[in-house]
Amino acid sequence: MNIFKRLASSKHGSKEATKCSKGTFLPFIRSFGSVEVHSLEQEVVIALGSNVGNRLHNFNEALQLMKMSGIQVMRHGCLYETEPAYVTDQPLFLNSAVRGITKLGPHELLSVLKKIEKEMGRTDGIRYGPRPIDLDILFYGKFGIQSDTLIIPHERIWERSFVIAPLIDLLGLSVDNDTVASWHSFSRESGGIFGAWQKLGGESLIGKEGFRRVLPIGDQLWDWSQKTHVMGVLNLTPDSFSDGGKFQSVEAAVSQVRSMISEGVDIIDIGAQSTRPFAPRISAEEELHRLMPVLEAIVELPEVEGKFLSVDTFYSKVASEAVSKGVHLVNDVSSGRLDSNMLNVTASLKVPYIAMHMRGDPSTMQNSENLHYENLCKQVASELYMRVKDAESAGIPAWRIIIDPGIGFSKNNEDNLDILMGLPTIREELSIKSLAASHAPLLLGPSRKKFLGEICNRPDASERDPATIAAVTAGILGGANIIRVHNVRDNLDAARLCDALLKRKKAHQ
Repeated sequence: MNIFKRLASSKHGSKEATKCSKGTFLPFIRSFGSVEVHSLEQEVVIALGSNVGNRLHNFNEALQLMKMSGIQVMRHGCLYETEPAYVTDQPLFLNSAVRGITKLGPHELLSVLKKIEKEMGRTDGIRYGPRPIDLDILFYGKFGIQSDTLIIPHERIWERSFVIAPLIDLLGLSVDNDTVASWHSFSRESGGIFGAWQKLGGESLIGKEGFRRVLPIGDQLWDWSQKTHVMGVLNLTPDSFSDGGKFQSVEAAVSQVRSMISEGVDIIDIGAQSTRPFAPRISAEEELHRLMPVLEAIVELPEVEGKFLSVDTFYSKVASEAVSKGVHLVNDVSSGRLDSNMLNVTASLKVPYIAMHMRGDPSTMQNSENLHYENLCKQVASELYMRVKDAESAGIPAWRIIIDPGIGFSKNNEDNLDILMGLPTIREELSIKSLAASHAPLLLGPSRKKFLGEICNRPDASERDPATIAAVTAGILGGANIIRVHNVRDNLDAARLCDALLKRKKAHQ
């Protein structure tokens, strides 16, 4: 889906950005000496690039040094791997951008960023050549600045797709304040920054050779646009609704993992606490007691090489221990609301984080208050956006976040159907406030759930696989990138067919 196709007729985005680009007065400072803007705080946008050494580590280090230097990062763009521009005989770049606030004046900010670059090993060399880190000020408050050392907006911003792509991720289609309005006004294109992005090629650029939107998992950069990924469920619980008690022993769990791998699973999601409706909550210690012996056996399997492991938990202690043993992702049904340390701990672990929509907790999520929606997809998107915002504020970049609308969690049968059919709407609603959130990989988990049994008259959860296949088919065709399922083989076939259909559809566009 290309959200920007909506801009021409949307009450958001294009009209607001066009208005801003034509009608906003901007203070412009022109000087050949030092220029400082006297204000308590200014909102800024800083671009990041790296193509030397461990590029992701360079980003992490730069963000930490920026934080220590008085730059509070609030929002992150997605992560892009791109071909080098201007000087092409060099390694691929990682690019992104961040949006934050600072009390530093513009030239003070420039000095701080240059100091960080130097500390991280950047030296004077070929212009546009290789560098461990490149930090450029794209915007500083509402100000246009031109001095002998600093030009804002950055002088070549509008010709660089690798800059504009993460820049728009920091925005929503709705212009949220006067500062953002001023940024749009710097673009000479109708539609502001969105118009500039469209002129460069827009979303059609993403996924082509030399321009990938990626999410780091383990030591890989994952391009989730290439196919639908299958996450296999491994429940180590005695009371899960579908397969509780089947895989509590290490031997049974390992056998199931081998079976899923042989069937083509991409991600194995290991859970040791039931989150079915009204399930009793166990402690983090008991969860670890169930989880760790199985996890330690799984990571030793030769077959698990090249597969991703996920831990399904809402406890930060469990997440931390699991990652220390080799888990690659944290899957949290509560999005950080059942453990106040979860977001900060996950940020420190520097692993992808799956933020799911749920109201309340498993014991309260199906009560009448939590099941009340005026506009389901709009409210799910709005509440998911708040969870993503909280995660980013805690230090989990948007480029590490996966979203899950929470099939079966705080939803009745009709709500679940509306989610399955409404994934494009959820993305569109997210895009109003955050294009980064709308671009995130989307996970869908309808497998064997109660609503399928009630619709199809299948009270036994193990008989709901055909209905699950139908549900994931609807989800994939609606934009899901990951399907979480119990039956890997049959759902993988469905995913492959859906991917083929979507590929043909794209070829005809």
